[in-house]
Amino acid sequence: MSLPSRVRLVEVSPRDGLQNEPGPAIATDIKIELIDRLSGCGLRHIEAASFVSPKWVPQMADGAAVLAGIDRVPGVAYSALTPNLTGLAAAISAGVDEVAVFAAASEVFSQKNINCSIGESLARFAPLVERARAHGLRVRGYVSTVLGCPYEGEIAPNQVALVARELYQMGCYEISLGDTIGVGTPLKAKRMLAVVLREVPVGRLAAHFHDSYGQALANLYAVLEEGVAVIDASVAGLGGCPYARGASGNVASEDVLYLLQGLGIETGIDLTRLIETGWWISRKLGRENGSKVARAMGE
Repeated sequence: MSLPSRVRLVEVSPRDGLQNEPGPAIATDIKIELIDRLSGCGLRHIEAASFVSPKWVPQMADGAAVLAGIDRVPGVAYSALTPNLTGLAAAISAGVDEVAVFAAASEVFSQKNINCSIGESLARFAPLVERARAHGLRVRGYVSTVLGCPYEGEIAPNQVALVARELYQMGCYEISLGDTIGVGTPLKAKRMLAVVLREVPVGRLAAHFHDSYGQALANLYAVLEEGVAVIDASVAGLGGCPYARGASGNVASEDVLYLLQGLGIETGIDLTRLIETGWWISRKLGRENGSKVARAMGE
């Protein structure tokens, strides 16, 4: 299959990127400005918040305030993670455009991450998806540990396909396949995808590949060759992986965009403005910029 002519980038930094930041809570106005800057870059899908218990994810406690404060740009989908019906209700009240649910391809990871089995998590999500769709909201499904688990090691592609199929049949319009600890390599990514494609059409799949071992861009190119045209990324590479020592976590949006531009693939995103946004948020958080492209091109 040839490369797609256009790719949709899903910007996950305001949620996946910030939720694991250590130290005191990040100011709400910083989150709001980050989202507004991202929409100004031309991004059309921004994961803006997470409606989970603040006991477990304190950095995401102000989701409603963030969604109330942003300047909503027409044509931009502002989404939120909603792990349960309580979170969904809060997200609906906050006016989200879209919600997301998380499952895992690893039983042990599922137990440690959300305290239930894969089967239990899927059973929990079914009424949530039904209620969200009844409110006119699209639901995105995530499958984590698709190329490896910190506890189980190798994950069989059939297991990934099973979970992806269940989420798709449940009503999730798109399934994002996550290499949570970044251990995948291009051939492994292609083999996993080939099995998933037996259950879910390629036009309903996204790639969420972490860069812990420096393989994210290679893995993304591998699945682009197979027709995947949606990529999750995080400006400045925000977001670490707590399960792999030294892991750099999310692939940087700037690096992905540079790759896509080099391939002649349209995104509608302004790379210069995105790099500026990455430097801005890195300074605000007092952390290094995780984008190689941004560091090469300078502030």
